[in-house]
This record gives sequence, structure tokens and C-alpha cells, in this order.
Amino acid sequence: MGVVASFQYNIGPARVIFGPGSLGQLADAITGQGCKRALILSTPHQSAEAKGIAAALGPLSAGLFTDATMHTPVDVTERAMATYRAVGADCVVSFGGGSTIGLGKAIGYRNDAPQIVVATTYAGSEVTPILGQTENGEKTTVRAASILPEVVIYDPELTIGLPVAMSVSSGLNAMAHAVEGLYARDRNPISSMMAMEGLRALKQALPRILNEAGDLAARGDALYGAWLCGTVLGTVGMALHHKLCHTLGGSFDLPHSETHAIVLPHSAAYNAHAAANELKSAADLFGGSLGAGLYDFAASINAPTALRDLGMKEADLDRAADLATRNPYWNPRPIERQAIRALLQNAWEGARPQ
Repeated sequence: MGVVASFQYNIGPARVIFGPGSLGQLADAITGQGCKRALILSTPHQSAEAKGIAAALGPLSAGLFTDATMHTPVDVTERAMATYRAVGADCVVSFGGGSTIGLGKAIGYRNDAPQIVVATTYAGSEVTPILGQTENGEKTTVRAASILPEVVIYDPELTIGLPVAMSVSSGLNAMAHAVEGLYARDRNPISSMMAMEGLRALKQALPRILNEAGDLAARGDALYGAWLCGTVLGTVGMALHHKLCHTLGGSFDLPHSETHAIVLPHSAAYNAHAAANELKSAADLFGGSLGAGLYDFAASINAPTALRDLGMKEADLDRAADLATRNPYWNPRPIERQAIRALLQNAWEGARPQ
């Protein structure tokens, strides 16, 4: 091994409880934060499970808010804040994926409420101090210590019911955090090690989930990989891929994880030459060519591969390119309007990166 270069590594103080049956530790997680009245958050789709959790918690549950929405609209957050105050809550329990976790973070950002997350997808946002929220058709992100959840419960049993299609796109969403982490400007040996381990775990787990949705070991491996990839997202800066997905999601209302799944091979191909050294291990994992390898992997597990299949209009690609190149994130390859427009065209058509 050569000389290790100088680096900084900032690690979040969150507590992670991992393993089958770990939902049973939720009450202890609440009281361990010094809290007594939790507001349970979910999407409308998961409201039945949220009600079950509230019933199991008994007096530790202050009430429910089951209107969490994709891309964390500010008006929904304001309604949730009103409920939080009305029921006299002193913490939040976010049950679900990125939409619910985002709402919990938005509440914590505004009132510093302790957050306990019960993660049921592979989104990874539960271990980041980053909040993306939407207002007036534009998604903005903010980073603050109060946004990072204090406790995360990863119970693979809760992901058994996650539909295979959602599992696949959610897993690819997590992989995008790791790929961008490998060439991040503030990367370090620890984040890169976690990124590669997360990619390996998900690459092995997702085809097994496709083959057998109830495979608890595969579900556990995917959750483990997602945790690692999310931790990378929380410790280093993101680049072109996340800027593109924030633009497509926040301004064109495309579904979050599916958009990440489609864009990932194209953003990886865009940066493949400029970050060849940093991406070599990942490229080797996917057959030598990272963009094409990721595309083939996504296609092999029946992931979406074309933005037009999500309802994106070809006529909107010019505006998307304009928005994505305005205030660009740092990126290893310069952000060129014409090249980004071509990238979006390929992603819209579902063309395999060369």
C-alpha cells in the first residue's frame, strides 16, 4: 500500500440498530432519547403499518401524521409541524422510505426534535444530514446537524413487503450515492471503502430479491448495502448525478428512486474518463466499463432505463439541461451544457452508454 494522502473524515453521531426483529427496540429507542410522546410519520400508503406501530407503543405514541409526500413539499411540512404542536409531541418516528424520512428531517430542522427512523426501503437518506425540500416547483437542499436522525432501526423483516420493482430502483438509488462518493472532491479512504462494500452488497442482493422477494438474507444484505451507501452520501459531497436527479424530481415531479436508477449509468459514463482512477474498482465490479456495466446490471434486474417511461416529455429536455447546468455542483468533469443535453437525451431514450 502506498502513502495515505491527507484527509478529513466527519462521521455522524447516529445510533444504528440492525437485524431481524429490531423493530421491537423502538420503545427503548424513544425513551433512550429522553422522549415520551412520539409523533408517528408515514405516507398514506403505509398508514396501516404506522397505526400498528402507534398501537404497539401505547402511551409513547402522541399521534399520527400519514401525509408524507415525495420531494418533501414545504406546505406538507407546515401541516405536520402544526400536528406536532397540537398533540404535544417531543420527537418523531419516521416509518418508511425517503418521503417519510424527509418529512421527519424537515421537522427536526425546524424544531430540533429527536428523530427515530424505521427504514423500510434502501433510500439511505436516514443517515445523512441533508434535507431536500420543494417549494414553488423547485427543489433545494440544506445541510445541518439537526437534520441527521438520532436513531435508525434497520429491520430486514420490514422490507420483505417492499415490492420488487421498488426494491430494485431503491437499491440503484443507493448505489448512486456510492458511485458519486468514489470521485467526490472530499472523498477519503474510509468513505471509499464503505462505497465499494455497499456497491458489492447491493450488486449481489438485488438479483436475489428479484428471484425471491421473500429472501430474508438477501433483504438484509440489501439493507446493509443501502446503509453503507447512505452513510457515504452523508459524509462527502455529491456531484453531477445528484444535481440532475434533483432537477428532474423537483422541477418535473419524476419519481425519486426510478429517476436515480435511470440516470446513474449516464452520469457514471459522463465522469468515467475524468475520474478513471477513482472509479477503477467500481468499473471492475461491473465488467470494466462502468456506465455500460451499470446499464446492463439495471436492465438485468428489470429496472427502468428510460426517462420517457416515467412520463418525462422530450420537449422538456432543453429546460432540464438549462436547470441542471445552472449553479452546478462540483464535478470531476466540467459541466458542459451541450454534453448534459446529450446525456439527458440518452437517458430519455434509454440508450445504453458507450
